[in-house]
Amino acid sequence: MASHSPPPPPPAAAKSASPPIATTILSLTDDLLREIFLRLPSLPSLIRAALSCRAFLAAVRSSPAFRRSFRELHPPPLLGFFFDSDGSKISCFTPVRRSSDPDLAAAVRRADVFLTRVPCPDDAFPGWQIMDCRGGRLLLCNSRNEQIVVYDPLTGALDLLPSPPHNKFSHGHRGKLIPMDYFLLCSGDEARHRGLSFRVVSLCHDKSRLRAAIFSSATKEWQILPWSGPMPEQPASGKYWLLKGTQLNGLLCWSHSKHSYMAVLDSSTWQFSRIDLPEILMGQGHLYCAGCTKDGKLCIVAALAFILLVWFRKADAANGNVERWMLETVIPLEDVLLQVTEGSREDHGALKVMGILDGIVYLSTWETFRDSTLPCWYLSFCLETRKLEKLFYTKTDGCSHPYIMAWPTSLVGSSSSS
Repeated sequence: MASHSPPPPPPAAAKSASPPIATTILSLTDDLLREIFLRLPSLPSLIRAALSCRAFLAAVRSSPAFRRSFRELHPPPLLGFFFDSDGSKISCFTPVRRSSDPDLAAAVRRADVFLTRVPCPDDAFPGWQIMDCRGGRLLLCNSRNEQIVVYDPLTGALDLLPSPPHNKFSHGHRGKLIPMDYFLLCSGDEARHRGLSFRVVSLCHDKSRLRAAIFSSATKEWQILPWSGPMPEQPASGKYWLLKGTQLNGLLCWSHSKHSYMAVLDSSTWQFSRIDLPEILMGQGHLYCAGCTKDGKLCIVAALAFILLVWFRKADAANGNVERWMLETVIPLEDVLLQVTEGSREDHGALKVMGILDGIVYLSTWETFRDSTLPCWYLSFCLETRKLEKLFYTKTDGCSHPYIMAWPTSLVGSSSSS
């Protein structure tokens, strides 16, 4: 009888493949995270993303190179304008609306733009006047009680400062003593987290000289500088021979009310000097503003009707490389202005230069200056791209202060990681 061999054993079951490892956003390296963050639309969007988890915050805090790249691609945003008359009224704020960026709108909503945390001796008459606005902070002075405050509306950080020692400040003046401007000098974002926060500069002049007092938030004390040497060509009365000052990349500058030069205080050396102005601007302080380009070069922009004249200060090769103001370009804006505002030449009257910050010229139309009951357009003009944008349409009163968001210290790493 034939024998039968047993059936072959069944084939071994194939081993099941290991499930793929899930990739999540937390699996990304810091370098990849930073590449993603560079594509965010604005600083408020970066803040919201970085504060969502520790890994994201560490990626931002640990790389100064990333922060520099982000600033180049996305300059700190303009949140709006503070308008201040003379301290007799509460300062008002007009936001710049950007419906395409909800994070920017959220930053405006979060800010204490009505200055409710600033102490007031009289609720009905606060008496605070905005003197300067830099680095996301406001410098406010109260003439009623001689208080000085540095206030950050976004963080609520508030510093009460003592007044300059008036007896020492005014000692040795010749003729009438004229109090002038206060300036707020803020440290860079990489220094603020190390306690190098801000300085306040108070200025006065007599019939021909200037003097400054500097308050440091590090020492909590005022330093009184010596009187400057006499400036040339003063009025016989010695009164009010300098116009309101401005900051130009570390220089504090005041145009002469009648002559073609600016008095200058260099904040790196605390030395006074002067810079000649184009002769065409002699006595025309209402027509122009001085400022800086995006890369820190000094510039002057004047508005004649609807035409902008732009001067840069640079070396003149034909004159031994001596630095002087050179007319760079003349820019007609009437057609683009009327297109942007959908208005008429008769409506707007002219353009007025309100200020220049980092290559952006802030302008307004002339309606309010002809009739204080009428609103006017506020606009921005980029010197680099030549793009004119409307900001808002409002009726304003007093000095305007662009409020630009600063980098929060929470996004800047410690000195060991930076």
